[in-house]
Amino acid sequence: MSFSTGPARPDLAALPHLGVGVLFNPALPPFLAEHLDAVDFVEVIPDMFWEDRGTGARPRYLERAGLVAVLEALGARRPLTCHSVGLSIGSAGLFDEAHLAQIAAWHARFGFAWHSDHLSFSRMGVEGHEHHAGVSLAVPYDEEVLDLLVDRVRAVRRAVPGTFLLENNVAYVALPEQDMEEPAFLNALCARGGCGLLLDVHNVYCNAVNHGFDAADFVDALDLAHVVEVHVAGGEELLGMYTDAHSGAVPEPVWELLARVGDQAPNLRAITFEFHESAYDRLGAAGIRAQLERARTVWEARPAAVGSAVG
Repeated sequence: MSFSTGPARPDLAALPHLGVGVLFNPALPPFLAEHLDAVDFVEVIPDMFWEDRGTGARPRYLERAGLVAVLEALGARRPLTCHSVGLSIGSAGLFDEAHLAQIAAWHARFGFAWHSDHLSFSRMGVEGHEHHAGVSLAVPYDEEVLDLLVDRVRAVRRAVPGTFLLENNVAYVALPEQDMEEPAFLNALCARGGCGLLLDVHNVYCNAVNHGFDAADFVDALDLAHVVEVHVAGGEELLGMYTDAHSGAVPEPVWELLARVGDQAPNLRAITFEFHESAYDRLGAAGIRAQLERARTVWEARPAAVGSAVG
């Protein structure tokens, strides 16, 4: 199937300036009930709010009513963004149009400022059956893969209203003999497909630590005009590898990368702090607020904010 004709290119400069937010997890409702003033928006993984019973099930999606009620209450008080994990846009053997229809329905229902997914694959069609890897795997940065993804990005943009972003992925294994470096691939995908970039600077840092490259050089090689949102998170070492565990406070080198992006990305509209619910007790409410306040310092120091304050 080919999706060669794409919709008009989005105007990233017209997107709302959301500010500093947090990725929702099941441990957050008590924090948000007492500290909603600390966030300007909340990002949600919609797949968390329903049970996907599989492509052959009717109905396929069953909502988790209690969590949906929390989401509806949040949406009445703060803007929401959508960060799905279910599309698996890099899967060569499948493309889930039903998932897109579900995202489109939720987009209409909750008025997401934009929606995003991961530049990766986790689902594989093998001999008529679907298998799930249980983890998001990075795609090869090859011309053939780029062509496939450009068509799919255009299909996503036709199916779901609003701006679509893709997030750069962690790659724990370096694939040999790729056609291009990751920054060049991301630049080409955004330019040709018409998506924006959700730049996860912790993912960049993970890959830099594990594969021995300079994270600042990586950022400098990107066309930062494509960046709409930035994710920051913490990680930890496991068996000699640094992992994107979302397990606590953001490392200092990641804050430095965030500041570098904030200085240079003209269409930056949001900074999102991510942590896994298992890290809630480690961080505590004061620790979460401290991370959000540090992110806000970068948000308010970016040239767009300074220029607006002066003007």
